[in-house]
Amino acid sequence: MAGQFGIPPEGEKVGLMVHSRLRQAKQDNGAKVTVNWRGEQKHLYVISMPVDMLYLNPDTHRIRAQRTLDLARNRTLDENPWSDEAQNYLAYLLRCKPSNPDQVDPDYEALMNELDDSGQRDPGIISPHGILVDGNTRCAALRQLGIKDIRVGVLPDDTSRRDINEVELSLQLRKDKRRDYSYINRLIAIEDELSSGRLPEDVARDFNIKRPTLVGDRWIYDLILTTIKRSHVDGAQLRLVDFEEHQEKLRELYREYTKLAATDPDGAEKIKELRLAGILMDYSKTTLRLVETDFYDRYLKDRLPEDLKLHEVASTSIEIPGLPGIALPDADEDVKVVQALTDTLLKSKVLSRGGGSLPPAKIAAAGKTVNNARLVFTNVARLAGTNAQLEKRKIAVPERLSDAADYVNQCVAEFAEAKSKRALDDEAFDDALLDLRASLTRLAKLAARTYDAPGDGVAWLLNATRETV
Repeated sequence: MAGQFGIPPEGEKVGLMVHSRLRQAKQDNGAKVTVNWRGEQKHLYVISMPVDMLYLNPDTHRIRAQRTLDLARNRTLDENPWSDEAQNYLAYLLRCKPSNPDQVDPDYEALMNELDDSGQRDPGIISPHGILVDGNTRCAALRQLGIKDIRVGVLPDDTSRRDINEVELSLQLRKDKRRDYSYINRLIAIEDELSSGRLPEDVARDFNIKRPTLVGDRWIYDLILTTIKRSHVDGAQLRLVDFEEHQEKLRELYREYTKLAATDPDGAEKIKELRLAGILMDYSKTTLRLVETDFYDRYLKDRLPEDLKLHEVASTSIEIPGLPGIALPDADEDVKVVQALTDTLLKSKVLSRGGGSLPPAKIAAAGKTVNNARLVFTNVARLAGTNAQLEKRKIAVPERLSDAADYVNQCVAEFAEAKSKRALDDEAFDDALLDLRASLTRLAKLAARTYDAPGDGVAWLLNATRETV
C-alpha cells in the first residue's frame, strides 16, 4: 500500500490512533467483521474512527466511470489523491446519480435517511493508514449529516493497493443489501479483474454471471471504448456515463450482432452502427428492434438531410501477405457509408453539448444536425414499424392454419389412443366436428370472394365446404 499508493499526509497520525484503538478492541474482545483476505476468511476487529480523519478511496470502482466527467479534477485525483480538492471531488461523485451527475442519486438519499433514522448498521473497512476500502459512500453521508464517527474494521499492516481493490470487490459481490455498482462501473471492475491475470471463469463466478454473459459484457465494454474514441472532436468526446442507462439495449445489440455476424457480417455491421446511433439518441428498445440490415437503404438513405448525406466514402484496401499486388477492400462500401453517418452523429452529439471554447455557431449547427437526424429517425422508425405490422399480418393467417393443422395431427394420435381404450366421448367429438365445419365454412366464404383463380389449397377448401358455402 505505502509503496504503490503513498501514505496520505496524515496517514501516520491516523495509524497511531488506529493501532491504539485496535489494542483496546482486542483487550475488550470487541466486535469483528469478516472479509475475504488473500483467498481466506479473515476476522477484523471493529473500531470507531472520526469521519474527518479518514480518506475516500481514489480507486473505488463505485465512481470509476464518473471520474472523467471533469478532466481537470480527475487529473488532480490521479496526481494528488489526498488533497482537499481531490477528496471533495470523490465525495461529490459518491452523491451523484451515475447516469446523471447533475442529480443526487436516490440510493444515496435513501442511505442518508437510513443513517439518520437508525444509525450505522454495518461497519466499513479501512487500511491501517485510514483509507476507506469499504464504506466510502457511508462516510460521505455521515459527514453530510454531521455525524462525527464511523465504525470500521481494520486491514493488516501489510495491506497493498491490490488488497484494497480485492477486498472492496469481494464485499461488493456479497449477496446482501449493499448498494450495487452502476452498470459501467461493473464492466470496468470485470475488465480490471481480467487484466490482473485472473481466469475468465473465476471472474464470471465471482460476479455471479455465466461465461457467455462475461464474453458479451466484454464485447460491449470494448464497443463503448471504441465509440468514445470515434466521437472525439475539438478536444471533447462522449463519456462513459453516457452509456449508463443503456444496459439492456447494448446487450440486445450484442445478441443480434453475434447471431447475424456468422451468416451476414456486413449486415451485422450495419445493424451495429445504426442501433449504436439510436442508443445515443435515446430511442427505446422497441424502436431499435426495427433497425434491420436494410434499414439504411430502405428507409434512411433518401430521407436524410443534406448535411448527413454521404455521397462518397474513401476506398481503402488490405494487402494479402505473400501475394504482392493483390489486395482486398477493407469493408463493404455500404457499411462504410453507415459507419461514416454514425461518426457524424457521434461528433455532432459531442459538439452540441458545448463547453470549452467552442463558438456558439458551431454548437448550434451541431445541435441542429442532431435534431434533424432524430426527426428523420423518428419518422422512418414509424414507417418501419407500420411495415413490420403489415408483414406480421401477411403471415398471421397461414401461421394460424399451420397451428390448426398441428392440433388436428395431435387429435389424430389422441383419437386412435382414445378409441383403443374405448375412452372416446362420441357426442363431444361430433359437436367439435360441427364447430370445425362452421369455422371452415366461414373461411371458405371469404376465400371465395378473394380468389378468382384459387390454388390447390383454396380449391380444396371450397370443394370441402361446397354444400354449405
